[in-house]
Amino acid sequence: MLRHFTGKLLFTLCTFISLPFSAARAQQQAQPAAAPVYPRMAGYVGILHPIVTFSNEGTTTNFDSYYVVGLPTGINIWKSSKIGFSAEFVPLIRAEKGTSKMANFLFHPGILVTLAPGLTFAGRAAFETAGRYGFTPVLNKVVKKNKNSGYFVAVPVPFRFGNGHPASVTVGFQFGITF
Repeated sequence: MLRHFTGKLLFTLCTFISLPFSAARAQQQAQPAAAPVYPRMAGYVGILHPIVTFSNEGTTTNFDSYYVVGLPTGINIWKSSKIGFSAEFVPLIRAEKGTSKMANFLFHPGILVTLAPGLTFAGRAAFETAGRYGFTPVLNKVVKKNKNSGYFVAVPVPFRFGNGHPASVTVGFQFGITF
């Protein structure tokens, strides 16, 4: 009988002691997350794959006789939840015929506009060390948001001019992590 009473007493005490902790945890979960404070800064890194390029010289595809990959790194400064500024830096590496080299470096500043929650338009100017310049519209979608980071996919469409080459437009695919 004493063993039965001791078990009930122990269960009651554990339940009674855990109630304040359970209530505090439920209250924390029930409270909405604090609204972000602006201006707000975020960084990101990613991998960029140009897929296909169109110009008067014809259509070229990545992965055909060569492979180009970009490694974008950037900083976004959000003025509000709707608009911000971004500075992106992209070294581009080209692998061809058994060798590889850094073929180009892109400075990519631009404006950010929130279209919907998790969906952003970036309008970027483009300045390449290869002598080309232009602009790049980008649609960016956050596909998974964590507490301190998020994963995104993006579709950049670079328009390039100059350096003795015909105007071109490329369609690419980018994915990365923002923090």
